[in-house]
Order: sequence, then structure tokens, then C-alpha cells
Amino acid sequence: MSTTVEIFEKYIKSRIWVKNYDEGVPPEVEIKPAPLFTYLDRQASENGSRTAYIYFNNKISFKTVGDHSDRVAAALKEWGVGKGDVIALYLPNTPAFPIIYYAALKLGAIVTPMNPLYTPREIAWQAKDAGARVIFAADVLYKNVEEAAKMYQFDRVVVVEVAEYMPGLIKPLAKMKLKPPKIEYTGRVVPYRDLLKHNPTSYRANVDPNQDLAALMYTGGTTGLPKGAEITHGNISSNLQQLKPLYDAVRRKRGLDTLVMMGLLPWYHIYGQVAVMHYGIFDGATVVAMPRPDIEQLMKLVQKHNVHVLHGVPTLYNMINNHPKARQFNLRSLAFCISGAAPLPVEVAKKFEELTGAVLREGYGLTETAVVTHVNPLYGKAKAGSIGLPIPSTYAAIADPDKPELLPPNQVGEIVISGPQVFKGYHNRPEENAQAFFECCGLRWFRTGDMGYMDEEGYFYVVDRKKDMIKYKGYSVFSREIEEVLYQHPCVKEAAVIGVPHPEAGEIPKAFIVLKEECKGKVAAEDIIKWTEDKLAHYKRPRAVEFRDELPKSAVGKILKRELKAEELKKLQASTAKA
Repeated sequence: MSTTVEIFEKYIKSRIWVKNYDEGVPPEVEIKPAPLFTYLDRQASENGSRTAYIYFNNKISFKTVGDHSDRVAAALKEWGVGKGDVIALYLPNTPAFPIIYYAALKLGAIVTPMNPLYTPREIAWQAKDAGARVIFAADVLYKNVEEAAKMYQFDRVVVVEVAEYMPGLIKPLAKMKLKPPKIEYTGRVVPYRDLLKHNPTSYRANVDPNQDLAALMYTGGTTGLPKGAEITHGNISSNLQQLKPLYDAVRRKRGLDTLVMMGLLPWYHIYGQVAVMHYGIFDGATVVAMPRPDIEQLMKLVQKHNVHVLHGVPTLYNMINNHPKARQFNLRSLAFCISGAAPLPVEVAKKFEELTGAVLREGYGLTETAVVTHVNPLYGKAKAGSIGLPIPSTYAAIADPDKPELLPPNQVGEIVISGPQVFKGYHNRPEENAQAFFECCGLRWFRTGDMGYMDEEGYFYVVDRKKDMIKYKGYSVFSREIEEVLYQHPCVKEAAVIGVPHPEAGEIPKAFIVLKEECKGKVAAEDIIKWTEDKLAHYKRPRAVEFRDELPKSAVGKILKRELKAEELKKLQASTAKA
């Protein structure tokens, strides 16, 4: 049997996968870690008149983005925000999102984005864990922040109108439709517009890109509880440089000088944030910003603005394929589309490529790798069911889940990553960090928690998840968080949540509950689901509840979720056989 060192030398160090790279994509890129704000400064200076964002047909230039970012930075600096302070963003995709994000970075501050679907409890929890001083919130979401502020005290709450940066003619109509609440502005609660009245600052913090954080991105670790992944400027800037050869391959193929990208993926999530928002600024691309998903509107915008690049999840591409008006739009401008967050069915990819003429490839990445680590070749050999090849300047391998040892091709183990995009560690979680990293063959490896294998050509495959995670419509849902909320119900004695296969959603969260004796027969499944509505974002709520007299347990009393999963699998197989 080959040793770890032999496996590393033969397959990993030699990068057996590079022979399948697209033409012009190098095994290594010269990584020059840089403070992210330098990319915006460069675009504002050298390509100021170029369109950075298109928002409801309003074109916002890089010069405007840079200027507004400097004004917001000046206001934050006046409030005493500086290096190491944390700024929270509770916003949908609007041009204000990157403007505020980069304003914080210019001061050396750290950004912690929040899902716009979060409840007040979730906002307060993340703000407290991150130590956020200021939160920027969309006007339509303000009431949630107002409630969260009763649980966690912010220095300032800045309210951003979703209609901000829309064309002047449609702003009043948008406000009528959105119906934001009336907000009483005080010294602590201020409108975003007031920040733009400040004189722009030219101040830039002294940032070490390899050490200083750009973002605290909340994700689930091995315990399933959300935790802040510490992402440095260098992690993101490295990944942008690693991605550039892939985008350049598209440019060469289509003869494009600049790219137009669709900003549909949410920017609070690392995928949309790095692959679209940050990349657009890094490479001077135009991004069409969409604050909410709407398939018909997406297709209209692709046609109107000749969009070249679309990042999404499998359900998005499936929805486009099956939309009744799909063939009424000209989507042939699409050149490069990537699917992530869940397995991409072969038929979905095939149908989408026939519909659009685009290349649709499956890729892979994690919050902790800021973000991309693998992608299938765009024009070369793509393998169905594979997450593809490690991108330039990235090492990937399969490791024993319990030991710092590498495994040979075609043997299932844990996918591990080493590269400049791998995050610093989990915020204030030393025990998690001890489990997440190991040293081997002179490299620092991150354990992804995903089980898979590498074939003899260097293509990687995910076969299972080590982490107790549910994938609902591309969202990561952690069962323990749902269980903790369920245990707060006065009638719940025991609870266990698992992911159950679903044809449209991928998986749905299903809760198995043992009720207290006094509640049996008095509480229905619908009551439990409704009870979670104001405590969990909609995608986290259990979609099914089953009451049990007892839950399967080990000898030490641990609830055995694997037995519950096995039971659900048998039910699914039985129903499929009958059908």
C-alpha cells in the first residue's frame, strides 16, 4: 500500500489534473495578495467611466462607486470606526452593498454580511458573535433590525433604501410597491443618504492582506452551529487571481474585451460575493444587480444587457429550463455558466446548454475557501457528476477522515484543500480550528467535511457530507440550529432533524419529535411548523414533522440520526417501487 508521501508525490504535488486544463490556463498563477480596496481604487482611476453596475436599467460608473464608497468611509471614520471593527450588512443585492463593503475595507474594518431572510433573533446572534458596531439595513427590513436592537446594542443603524440607485423616474413607483415602514431617524438611526453628504476621504488603512480580515462569513462548522469564518484580504484577492485565467479563456473564445455578469446570486453569500461582486471590481466587469430572484426578469435582463456570465445553483438552471417563456428570450449571449452548492443533474445541464448555447459546468467551493477550489474544464473534458479539477495554485486531495494521511485515487475519504484561498480559521473557535486543519507533506490542509474521491485523471467527486448539513434549494441548513429552536417549544421533549430527499428542493428538513406527555394529542405538526416562523429564516424551517413515542439512541443516549435517515430511504425506495 502506498504511503502518504508517495501518494502526495505521485498525484498531488505533480498535479495530475493540469493536463486536462483548458488551453491557456496555467497550473500556477503568480499570486500577489493585495488589500481589496486597491482594486476599486484602480478601476475608479483607470476605468472611471466604465459601467460597474446596472440596477433597474440605471448605469452606475466605477467612478461613482469609488466616490460614494469614499463618502461612506468618511462617515464611518467620523464615528470612530477603524481597523478591526466589524460592520454588518443586512441588504439584498444593490449597488449600495459593494459601496458600503469597500468603504469599511478602506478603514481596515471587517464586514459581516447577513442573510436578508434572517429573523431578529438570528441578526442579534450573529451581531453579538461578530461584535458588530454598525449595521447597514435595507429599509424594507428595518423592523427586523429594530427588534434585534432590543437584544443587541448597535452603535449605529444605517437605513438604506432599496430604491437608492434606481433611475429617478421609477423611484417613487418602487417605494409605493415596496412599502417600506416609516422610520423615525434619531442620532443612532440614520439614513444612508446622509452619509453620501460627507466629503470623500482618501484615507486608506495600512492592511496586511495575508493577516488582516476582510470578512467574517458565517457558516456551519463540525458542530452545525453558525460560526464566523475569518476571511483575509489575501484569501479573496488570491481567489480572484486564480479565477482570472478561467474568465480569460471565455474572453478568448468569444472575443470579448470586458465581461457582463449577472448579479443574481446573493452577495451576503460567499459564492455570489467573491465570484461576482468582488470579481467584477477586480476585473472591471459590468454586473447587472438583481435584489430578488425572478426567473422571467432574469431572462429579460440577460437579453437586454447581453450578459456573458451567470453563476447559480442547479435549481436556478432547472427553473430556466422549465419556464414557459424560456424560448421567447434570446439567451445566446451567455457564454460561461457555473453551477455550485449542490450536485448538477446531467439532464439539467444538457437541456440548459441546448437552450442557451452556453457552457454550463459544475464547480465546488466553500465559505472557508473564499470561495472556489474546483471547476470542470469549460471547453475540455467535463465529467458528469464530478465537481471538476482543482483550479490553478490549488492543491486538493483525499484524506483519511480521522488521520493526517492521504488516500490514493478512487478511494473514498474526506476532501481536503491547501491553497492561498483557504481561510485563517473560525472566529473564537480554537477547538473547531484544531479539528479543521492538519499538516502533511509540508502543507496546511483544510478538512472540508465533504466525503468524496479523486479519479486517476484528477477529477474530484463528492459522495456524501460528513457535516450534519441539509441542502434545501441550494441553501445550507444545519439541523442543530433547527433542533435548538424546537427544544424551546414548551411541548417538545426530544427533537432530531434530518434532510429528506425531495425531487424539487434537493432535500427538505424533517423534524422527528417526542412530545411531553401532557401535550400528546393536543399539538399538530402544522402547529410546530408555524411556531418556528418568527424564529428561523423560511428556508431553515422544517417542512415535515413526525411525532414519535421515542427516538433511536445509542448505548450512551445519543440520538441516532443515521437510523432515521435509513428509515426515510426505505420509505422512498418503497414508494418509488410502487410508482
